[in-house]
Amino acid sequence: MIDRKKILVRGVNWIGDAVMTLPSFRVLRSEYRYSEIHLMGKRWIAPVFGKDPNIDRFVEYKTEYTGVIGKLSASGDLRKGGYDSAFLFQNAFDAAILAYLSGIPERIGYNRDGRGFLLSRGVPVTAETKRLHHVLYYLNLLKGAGLKTVYRLPWIYLERRERIKAAEVLEGLCRPVVVLNPGATYGSAKRWPEESYAALSAMIIRRLGGSVVLTGSEAERGMADKITGMIDQDLTAADRVMNLAGITSLRDLVAILSQADAVVSNDSGPMHLAYAVGAPLVTIFGSTDPALTGPPSCVRPEDKGFDTEIEFGLKDVVLKTDLECSPCFERKCPRGDVLCLRQITPDEVFDALSQIIPAKRAVFFDRDGILCHDADYLNRMDDLKVFPDVKMLNNLKDKGFLLIGVSNQSGIARGMVERKFAERVNNIFLGRYGFDAFYYCPHHPDDNCACRKPSPGMALRARSDFNIDLRSSIVVGDKGTDMELAANIGAEAILVRTGKDSSSGYADRVFNNLSEVVGYILEK
Repeated sequence: MIDRKKILVRGVNWIGDAVMTLPSFRVLRSEYRYSEIHLMGKRWIAPVFGKDPNIDRFVEYKTEYTGVIGKLSASGDLRKGGYDSAFLFQNAFDAAILAYLSGIPERIGYNRDGRGFLLSRGVPVTAETKRLHHVLYYLNLLKGAGLKTVYRLPWIYLERRERIKAAEVLEGLCRPVVVLNPGATYGSAKRWPEESYAALSAMIIRRLGGSVVLTGSEAERGMADKITGMIDQDLTAADRVMNLAGITSLRDLVAILSQADAVVSNDSGPMHLAYAVGAPLVTIFGSTDPALTGPPSCVRPEDKGFDTEIEFGLKDVVLKTDLECSPCFERKCPRGDVLCLRQITPDEVFDALSQIIPAKRAVFFDRDGILCHDADYLNRMDDLKVFPDVKMLNNLKDKGFLLIGVSNQSGIARGMVERKFAERVNNIFLGRYGFDAFYYCPHHPDDNCACRKPSPGMALRARSDFNIDLRSSIVVGDKGTDMELAANIGAEAILVRTGKDSSSGYADRVFNNLSEVVGYILEK
């Protein structure tokens, strides 16, 4: 019998914290596949969860819900929802009392801040719990409630039109395009100096031949204007500097980050947004601790006993000065000089940035229907028929292209294909035909993963592993999903009529076989 429940999640208030709860929503959806999951939170976090298939509805926590009368009003509204369970990601006493007043039978949260008596299941908070990275802190709550928890990188779901619109905004800028986020709502103790951002901008333009895009809220527009004004005027042409601070919605900002070649940010909401779309990232830390709120390289889930499943990849570098007074977690520097940030030089940040800027080119190949006959869930070696012109692909390596395989293998999740068999087939292309890597997605379409094409997860893993410039790369496939993947990552899309589809609105070129594809690429 299918267990259908109505579940309310009380969300957190800050954008960065909201991003760090995303893996927990994947766990909830996996555990309660047929249930309704509603998220209650402040309206400004809603865009983080836009288009998220793991959430059925966003319930705004309205400003009028404050105070005693407000709580009674809120509880009345929630009672109408008929919720069976509430998961309280927010630590506040307020979250527990509202769930209690709303008559929700099952109320699960951390037993802290004197609210244990309001919970039906209070998860203990130990000293070790408080030392967990916040992504793991939220997962640990679900683990304590008896759910099977798996760590995955936070992932924000973007529609293809959002990605394409963002690419059009950045079109015409010199590459690499580096997004700079100089703000931090928390306070000045998290903000790298404006003059340092200006100096870094000049280095990106002069040494890399690239461009910078400044981002921030409307309140941070003045800061971005000041940085732009500090850059030498001969470097501020329209194809070198773009100031988007205060003029983008949060969703627009997320899409812009997804199309950047790299991002440099303080510890702030946009930093979390950047890694949740797989952008290569340099983060500058001041008053806070990356072990608690840093990008994915700081999480280390295996060390804390969490199972992991990595669906995409990114390179990130954290820069922090070790001082006796840091981390102080203050909004303003108690010393008054923000030495922890000022000691991080523009040269140091530029060197870190140079490590993560993608530079290599690749050709991404679908497998079934492109490299071999599409046997419809290939699961026997007797049915593997490699196309003869696959042996020509090695010629592309002489022109500087990496050969990367990217294949959806939902037959694994459906129980029709053994994972080891899929890997054995992929290894044939690695061993005999010179492929540099072969990635596959084992998930069912209903798993909402980041790696199933046309989602860009596998391409992002390849970018992270091989430093691939996706916009200078090519996707070769036989299906619309392959062409849509190319659109999502800004690569050239080549459709080959040896498999499923004979046309696609997203294809840049259409050929009859791989021989024609190789000839075209070699002549480019």
